Amino acid sequence: MTSTNTAMPADAPVAEATGGPAAEAAVAPAEFSLLGLPKPLINALARQGITSPFPIQRATIPDILSGRHVLGRGQTGSGKTLAFGLPTLTRVAGVKAAPRRPLAVILVPTRELAMQVTDALEPLGRGLSLRTKTVVGGMSMGRQIEALRRGVEIVVATPGRLTDLIQQGECSLEDVRVTVIDEADHMCDLGFFPVVSALLERTPADGQRLLFSATLDGDVDKLVRRFLTDPVTHSLAPATSPVETMEHHVLQVSKDDKFPITAEIASREGRTIMFVRTQHGVDRLVKQLARVGVRSGGLHGGKRQNQRTRILSEFREGKVDVLVCTDVAARGIHVDDVSLVLHVDPPMDHKSYLHRGGRTARAGERGTVMTLVLPDERRSTDSMTRRAGIRPFRLKATPGHPRLAEVAGAQTPSGVAVPVWEPAPVAAKRPRREGGQGGGDRRPRRFHDRAREDGDRRDGAPAGHDRPRGHQGDRPARGYQGERPGRGFQSERPSRDARNSPRRGHSSPR
Repeated sequence: MTSTNTAMPADAPVAEATGGPAAEAAVAPAEFSLLGLPKPLINALARQGITSPFPIQRATIPDILSGRHVLGRGQTGSGKTLAFGLPTLTRVAGVKAAPRRPLAVILVPTRELAMQVTDALEPLGRGLSLRTKTVVGGMSMGRQIEALRRGVEIVVATPGRLTDLIQQGECSLEDVRVTVIDEADHMCDLGFFPVVSALLERTPADGQRLLFSATLDGDVDKLVRRFLTDPVTHSLAPATSPVETMEHHVLQVSKDDKFPITAEIASREGRTIMFVRTQHGVDRLVKQLARVGVRSGGLHGGKRQNQRTRILSEFREGKVDVLVCTDVAARGIHVDDVSLVLHVDPPMDHKSYLHRGGRTARAGERGTVMTLVLPDERRSTDSMTRRAGIRPFRLKATPGHPRLAEVAGAQTPSGVAVPVWEPAPVAAKRPRREGGQGGGDRRPRRFHDRAREDGDRRDGAPAGHDRPRGHQGDRPARGYQGERPGRGFQSERPSRDARNSPRRGHSSPR
């Protein structure tokens, strides 16, 4: 995070006025300690180079530490994770959780976001002897159960998998002191409102509840009215407010020019995220880019969780500079130094536009958002940008246009085909068995015989156990059709083989 210039109280250390690195090191403990955070957390933040709280952190942390219910709204990339994470860690510190009974629960809509939150909070919690566990579909249920049985203080979970473990008797929310709902608007958009409501009802009535959301309407307002008691609201930006450090460009293109322009932008230097509507569209664009010499990674809900995790990891590490994804990643990707977001297919609405674009210009950095618009998409795109509160630069673009190079750093791809990029395979951990049928190492099993924690289902959820009747896994069973925003996205479904595979019986009633 970058430091924020703020007026210091009169009793702040005078080291701030001296300037230089030593002064910055002194400012961090001063500001965060004034917010009421314990010294181990302050030291851990300083080691990570976090020199000053962001505005939303400065506003919300004191109220959360005092036990108030808090309703927070801020732009993406504004520091919300630490805004609720730091005081939550502080509130549960000093108490050891009983087996299966966590002390704090953080609910998020996607697996990627759950892992991002865990990665941010787990190192900070170690200094307070706090244990953190990610509980999501698509990952080993057995390992999650094992961790819960040992006892963990902080659980970061998607609603479906947490509900499933509760129904199996492997987790209880009766000891929860703090419940956090992050990205509440996206949670409700995905149809999680009934599931989240049921989970909140399982937490103690006198427990503290925190809700963070980009918008506060619809089902989010119902959650607030039903479960938050006299909440203090911190709203740092209007719901449709764009990020000031972000440039917006609309490129009017013909159908024949759309891919050549996409390829030129993909050939730029720097991290680039491209959004398309469907899973099939992701896979197709990755292959098309490879044929003209651009290596890119594809990310969508049809990939297994271990593939999605490794693709994101290699994108963060710079092993691949272009990530092509569907809206499943719009709120789950938090990668530094993404300098450009390209909407290859325009988003469905202004909320999706802002959240897709929020992958760049994070934490005060600058970034560019570009949207390719076909002739029949102009009217809907104009309406969307108006509702998003932005005034984009407009350009009628053709391949090789000098403005593309000026704004995006676009350049002609090499034209030399490269292999379609896939994450490096992980070495097998299970020892090979001797004997078996057909000369193999073990008896082949049918799809529905796989263990529940294998995580092998084609939609990225655990095989046979992530979609019981009602809700389970990372999505509700009814009303939410994969990643499809509407009926027009038929290719967002899992493949025909996965849909037609026999399903196992369910031991429990996402």
